[in-house]
Amino acid sequence: MRILSLCCRHYRNLQDVSFFPQPGVNVIWGQNAQGKTNLLEAVWLFTGGHSFRGTKDSELVQHGSSGARLQLRFYSQEREQSAEIFLENSRRRAELNGVALRSPGRLVGHIHAVVFSPEHLSLVREGPANRRNFLDAALCQLKPSYVHLLNRYQRTLSQRNALLKDIPRHRELEDTLPIWDTKLAADGTRIVAERKSYLKLLACTATSVYSGLSHGKETLRLSYSCTADDLGAALQKGRLRDIRQGFTGEGPHRDDMEILLDNASARSCASQGQKRSIVLALKLAEASTLGKSTGETPIILLDDVLSELDSSRQDYLLNHLSKCQVFITCCEPAQTQILQSGGLFRAENGMIKPEQPNKVS
Repeated sequence: MRILSLCCRHYRNLQDVSFFPQPGVNVIWGQNAQGKTNLLEAVWLFTGGHSFRGTKDSELVQHGSSGARLQLRFYSQEREQSAEIFLENSRRRAELNGVALRSPGRLVGHIHAVVFSPEHLSLVREGPANRRNFLDAALCQLKPSYVHLLNRYQRTLSQRNALLKDIPRHRELEDTLPIWDTKLAADGTRIVAERKSYLKLLACTATSVYSGLSHGKETLRLSYSCTADDLGAALQKGRLRDIRQGFTGEGPHRDDMEILLDNASARSCASQGQKRSIVLALKLAEASTLGKSTGETPIILLDDVLSELDSSRQDYLLNHLSKCQVFITCCEPAQTQILQSGGLFRAENGMIKPEQPNKVS
């Protein structure tokens, strides 16, 4: 799939923008606070999700305006389509091909995208929760049924944890634990199986992409670290410990995705540039896996991706991803000189102006 045009009215600090990207790589450059990330965020909203920066809808409307309007023309499923998003009174509504949707979330599955932002470096730098969230978010795009499975597991986990806290004061409640254990084990086992299956697909592509970024000089490996091979047995064995601690100590909510670079923990041993490269490899692998599953190559949004990468890694991103539509933001005009073909745009004072590649002043 590809975006044909994006029009923004009263959105963030963007002026009345009409943006016509190229089919391949598009670079939007400019100083900070000029509108680069806001443009990528506007595209991301059409996936049906919220801002990838965690911003509330009420904060997306330009100061002094009563509402904002986003219009997208895109090519998907072998035809040109359109979508609109309206932001008014802290609420969002959406239309697809001129038909009002019951909720903006109904856009999910029509417009696929994968986004990288500096906040995603927490995938490598921080704890397991970030890596679990990455796997779960990717699976939710692939399989709507996984959303329901994950939500059901979280509800059961919350109820079991509440029960664990009550048992020391009401010992008779301990007899009801097996009921929650059975439910939790059934859904937890399915979640682990889905994550492992997805990671197997992801790892193959991520390893290949990272090899391209590093020109074969470094090796990336991914594996799933599970707290329990048999969750039902582990929950039964750990009941006394869980009661004492007041929470469930084993299950997919405690698992991790191990990231190794040249057989060493990337979290502790990788440089900043290597960590950025790892997250990029994961995101590009996510896009590839999503495309193979849906039959539609997703849009790739890369915010502030070139900093801390050497020139060879910058070259890989700018000149070796032309098979999909990519949007890359950067601050330094010198970084755009590597771009051999595609779209080049300058963000300045909320305006997005097209320029010629390799002719940046």
